[in-house]
Amino acid sequence: MTASREVPAPLIESLKSLGLTKYEALVYIGLLRVADATATEVHEISGVPRASVYPVLDHLVQKELVIVSHTMPKRFDAVPPAQGIENLMRKIRSDAESAREALEVFYREKELIDRGARELIWTIYGEENIKTRLADIFRSAEKSVEVLATRHLLRETLLPLLESLPDAVEVEIITARWEGEMPPRFRLRLLPLASSPGKLLPYERSGVFLVDDARALVWVGEVDGQPSALYSESGGLLLFVQRHINTVKEWAMTVVNNQPGNPSSVYRSTP
Repeated sequence: MTASREVPAPLIESLKSLGLTKYEALVYIGLLRVADATATEVHEISGVPRASVYPVLDHLVQKELVIVSHTMPKRFDAVPPAQGIENLMRKIRSDAESAREALEVFYREKELIDRGARELIWTIYGEENIKTRLADIFRSAEKSVEVLATRHLLRETLLPLLESLPDAVEVEIITARWEGEMPPRFRLRLLPLASSPGKLLPYERSGVFLVDDARALVWVGEVDGQPSALYSESGGLLLFVQRHINTVKEWAMTVVNNQPGNPSSVYRSTP
């Protein structure tokens, strides 16, 4: 039984990225080239040292890449590539999910740390990273979420994240304009933010978020095509965000009082 031992190095590296060792990759490739083989023949086909062949074959059987007969001597055969790669990917997905769950435990343990030691303000770059942090703090909400955001950011990004909140969490959304129906469980305030003092929301996609009066994020929009945000649980940023949102509400009420003929165009809320 003969088979070429020349195996492209990129192929070996690809299989190693899927969790195989170099010897496992060589044995699997060798078995794909023949109908079946004994351990001695696998050694000859693959070039893997004789002492390593049996352990490698055992590992490949466990990884569902190789099947073994019940004859004496045992004969080994490779699982077809499509099924073999799927078996490897299934294992990778399972391991990744197990790792994610284990890492989440460590991440959640941070909530037990004294907040007095967490006075940092974090800068987050990139929309996906910001959305991930927002989703995380929304999931942590127990009482309330306050949102001051542009319509574009609400429509395109925030509503799917907010809709996953438990019904017990009160959600208040402040924005300048809204079209269509708003989920009835949200409290909506329509305020003329575009004309408010100090350009409260200067970018088309920007917002301020406050969760349980304990976590705050400020999405400052896109600068040079890259959105960024500030996030903190520190008293300083929390106080800033609280005052900012309250200032917007107070200013809006002043506008309402000055336009008694049509206040609904300035301020509207849905229970």
